[in-house]
Amino acid sequence: MSVDPRLLCAFVAVAEELHFTRAAVRLYVAQQALSRDIRRLERELGTELFLRTTRQVTLTADGTRLLPYARRVLAAQDALLAAFGRGEAGRPLFVDVNSPGLFSTRILARARELAPDSELMARFESGLTGAAAEILAGRIDASFGRFAGLDPALRSRLEQQPVRYEPMAVILPEDHRLAGLDEVPLDALAGETVYAGAGNPRTPEWTDLARLLFEGRGIEVAPPAPLALGPEEFERIMAKTRCPVLAVVDFPAMPHAVLRPLVDPVPLSPVSLVWRKGVTHPGIDALRCAATELATEEGWLLRPAEGWIPARDALIMMNRS
Repeated sequence: MSVDPRLLCAFVAVAEELHFTRAAVRLYVAQQALSRDIRRLERELGTELFLRTTRQVTLTADGTRLLPYARRVLAAQDALLAAFGRGEAGRPLFVDVNSPGLFSTRILARARELAPDSELMARFESGLTGAAAEILAGRIDASFGRFAGLDPALRSRLEQQPVRYEPMAVILPEDHRLAGLDEVPLDALAGETVYAGAGNPRTPEWTDLARLLFEGRGIEVAPPAPLALGPEEFERIMAKTRCPVLAVVDFPAMPHAVLRPLVDPVPLSPVSLVWRKGVTHPGIDALRCAATELATEEGWLLRPAEGWIPARDALIMMNRS
């Protein structure tokens, strides 16, 4: 008998979350598919691993016994993939830059100059939580985003290098009451409902950052809504909802909208370069070197005195994760 590591990954996620919906979001799979994998693992092992009621999920005695074995198998698989990666220095490296035009594209361009013999290919994911799942699945190799916003179980399997304190901004309809300002004081958004990706399973780290920022300021996070893809859909949805959108200062221009930096205080989006733990590839080395060079040249890691950042993010950005 052999056990598919994917089934063990599903088991560990449910065992750590004790909640099928949260585990499914963490693994970026449908809850039905996750339940099928757990049932299949139980059939293959010939035992029940979880006790399920309408209110809670708990481990059985056999589930508790399996957990340390499953973790060791997955750790060994990570080590195997890392070792295999060392023999694949010539393979393409897939780098998620999130969106065209962001500062991460400049890091990628500099890394290509530093490693001309490596093929570094851009990918465009949406959100670090989604990208982290793709990294662990081996479909991409590196990404950028708010490392502190990831589930601790994901962070334990990833490496990170702080890259930038990116000032945050707000996108407004061009006729919004605040659109005429060069900068928008944060308190001026009191009474507004601001879109920050709520409900998007790929970007919960961004929504969490927004909630921390808005707390106690009279600003509401907009409820979940379908993701608008492309400038035309963005324009249509903004015209319909009139909701400001939380963004960063490098966000690409959108039609019939203005982007204004936030101030008083200046909220900062903490960005790290993230890759799978144990991977060795000249492209990763080039990305890390490029990020360090640009951050030093342009002061990306100089935190402004008036800057705002959550305490746990501050610790991680000082490499105390």
